[in-house]
Amino acid sequence: MTKIEIPRLQKLYKDKFSNELKNAFEYQNPFEIPKIKKVVLNMGIGENVSDSKKINSAFEALELISGQKPIKTIAKKAIAGFKLREGLPVGVKVTLRKKIMYEFIDRLINIALPRVRDFRGLNSKSFDGNGNYAFGIKEHIIFPEIHYESVTDIWGMDVIVSTSANTDEEALALLKGFNFPFGN
Repeated sequence: MTKIEIPRLQKLYKDKFSNELKNAFEYQNPFEIPKIKKVVLNMGIGENVSDSKKINSAFEALELISGQKPIKTIAKKAIAGFKLREGLPVGVKVTLRKKIMYEFIDRLINIALPRVRDFRGLNSKSFDGNGNYAFGIKEHIIFPEIHYESVTDIWGMDVIVSTSANTDEEALALLKGFNFPFGN
């Protein structure tokens, strides 16, 4: 029988941080304690939508970064000014949950974000009012899975962290417990 490996951050949350949150916000029920539900990664291709090689390049990059197969997002409307037709792929996205999500957050916080040029921390005001946090990364090459030699284009990406917190204050305390590097 093989032992199932629990990600480091998930174990830290379970053993230490959930109790700290329970005491700080005086939760009566253990199900009230906020937790991270999912992480969504999104890459928009922009002006290169007509080139299928660009979409495939972004698809492969996001697959390497996330460790999971992404899906192609498709244009819902045709916009003549952007030379965009309905049904053309315009980006790629992937939703991470459970074990893969915790491993991605660990790599993001400890390896990728410190590699960003002129990094001064994440903006603590980027919450949506419902406890979810979103931020952008300008270059996907900060992840160690991406090899510089094979990169033809540099893609930006959005990272959305969805939590079960009811308020932004609770979500900020949760993410600070995971050592998210907030600057202000």
